[in-house]
Amino acid sequence: MAALLSVKNLSIVIRKNFSSGSMNSGRTKLLGAVEDVSFDIYPGEIVGLAGESGSGKSLTAFSIPGLLDENRLVSHGFILYFGDNSGKTNRARDLLTLTDGELQSIRGKEISMIFQEPFSSLNPLVKIGDQIAETLLLHGEKDKGRIKKQVLEFMDKLKLPNPEKLIDSYPHNLSGGMCQRVMIALAMICRPRLLIADEPTTALDQDTQSQIISMMKEINRDFGTSILFISHDLGLIRDFCGRLLVMYGGRILEEGNTAEIFENPAHEYTKGLLRCIPNKANKGKDLAVIPGRIPSLEEGRPRGCPFHPRCQKARPECKQEFPPARTVSSNHTTHCVTWGMRNEE
Repeated sequence: MAALLSVKNLSIVIRKNFSSGSMNSGRTKLLGAVEDVSFDIYPGEIVGLAGESGSGKSLTAFSIPGLLDENRLVSHGFILYFGDNSGKTNRARDLLTLTDGELQSIRGKEISMIFQEPFSSLNPLVKIGDQIAETLLLHGEKDKGRIKKQVLEFMDKLKLPNPEKLIDSYPHNLSGGMCQRVMIALAMICRPRLLIADEPTTALDQDTQSQIISMMKEINRDFGTSILFISHDLGLIRDFCGRLLVMYGGRILEEGNTAEIFENPAHEYTKGLLRCIPNKANKGKDLAVIPGRIPSLEEGRPRGCPFHPRCQKARPECKQEFPPARTVSSNHTTHCVTWGMRNEE
């Protein structure tokens, strides 16, 4: 099957302006945040992108629809999009080369995004129905009667309660969970082929999390929408995503079938993350932690595997160059020197 989206060798830098009083006062420096990241997303699949805060997950996600700000810059790579909203494939378009106008025609219609904080994403002064309708207006629908009908029908299809009343509500009238449902409706009203969900359940209670995940599963099933689901919660990813990318220090360290990675993790970082998941066996005990911390961008990414300063099994080779991908199975790869050596001994 041909990919819907193909990220190739993506690198992102952050422009840091040093304030007065600093040793580097008046200087601007480019700090490496994401380095040489590659992955594919296929039609109709749900892909999880996991890692601790500061791993580069959101930067990677925001670069796809061109939402990086002026101080966050793609320094290298390609983001190839093969789809269109008719459901057909066509020649690849490199999203990094498109104009703002060309990207605007894709955002919302072909690629949509939902964010972690729905209250800050919704306009507090605009009614819910008008905010959902705006996406249709931006992409060519002008008839207000048809727009209202589409909004109500779509809200009903997504099982939002009492759509006729909800469209006249303001964000402050709604709970966080309901606002997140509205954000999903806003993102999906044009039936995009790819939905990027950046930590969409982090601020929600467990019951509401389950409802949001169920809603996204139905979207995937009913519309065939591919989903890139970004989260630090591996428990959610295990239940929701068919394939998993594990990210740390701006690099993809492991990739493969989610169930297989949970059953047979190959990278020491992935093993550390899995040990941190609460379960019945460690009920009442302190949760496991990964020693150390992600280095700040100002400190710089370590050479070689970015995890080696925190890895208890690191070898000298881990500190030299970032290891090439090693095949664990036909559905599973890792960038881990120690895994390869253990299997060669």
